[in-house]
Amino acid sequence: MSDESPAGSELARRLKSGDFVVTAELTPPVATDAATLVAKALPLKGLATAINVTDGAGSKAHLSSLVASHALLAAGVEPILQMTCRDRNRLALQSDLLGAMALGIKNLLVLTGDDPKAGDQPETKPVFDLDSKGLLVTAHRMRREHCLPTGTEIKGSISLLLGAADAPIDPPAGWHPKALQGKADAGTDFIQTQFCMDIGIVRRYAARLLDLGLAQRLGILIGIAPIPSVRSALWMREKLFGTIIPDAIIERLEKAEDEKLEGRKICIELLQQLAETPGIAGAHIMAPQNPSAIPEVIAASGVTKLKAARRA
Repeated sequence: MSDESPAGSELARRLKSGDFVVTAELTPPVATDAATLVAKALPLKGLATAINVTDGAGSKAHLSSLVASHALLAAGVEPILQMTCRDRNRLALQSDLLGAMALGIKNLLVLTGDDPKAGDQPETKPVFDLDSKGLLVTAHRMRREHCLPTGTEIKGSISLLLGAADAPIDPPAGWHPKALQGKADAGTDFIQTQFCMDIGIVRRYAARLLDLGLAQRLGILIGIAPIPSVRSALWMREKLFGTIIPDAIIERLEKAEDEKLEGRKICIELLQQLAETPGIAGAHIMAPQNPSAIPEVIAASGVTKLKAARRA
């Protein structure tokens, strides 16, 4: 985690302390209140350190991620505000960053955003005034220098932990993750990855990041899921870019008498294995169609009481 990042959030504190961190992810409802989102989040209190609030995931409209994040905060749940570059120009992004900090939101995950053509309103015009690295640079400057890119002073306290995304790969000889390096240099403190359900690949990916000194700079949280069925696993592997689900997991789900139960067992095992993997700071659990499974697998794994494996 960057030495310049303020440890104002519980997520920042736990990453710095070396605790094994678990985060989760929820999508705001298509609704005029956040009651259903809060109801899904409350069972995660004491289990997930913080909960991502998605920002137009799948290029579909829903309750504002900024408003939804504030609703979680009011309910005593620490949010991670997702902010995409797809929908807003740099002026609106800077204004929303100021708004988030004014509301007490301290964790930010910067994303490029899905292509609107993949959503349910494909005629939508994307903005992409900044890319994810550009927004990271902007946010990092705002917290470091207490000013906008124009030099205008920002009044008030600033406490912001910056996150970005990555997709693990099985690193070939001499592999150097230039994009990840660039995000680290832009001020990123933590990384949440796409689904990677292959612990062997995770270990080799983490080992390479340790060799390069990146795992020491960034809290790496690996994306996993309590996959409910073979059908879901195959869809994820085919449709979600960067997703890694090995054949062995497909076969386990195929042979299981209860696919949903087997998917949860697999997720629990992965959580426990990730906690023993040097270079990995935690896990990010996503289950958009089955959010009630998330607190169950976290509790059953026992990992929230563990320290992350040594990252030196």
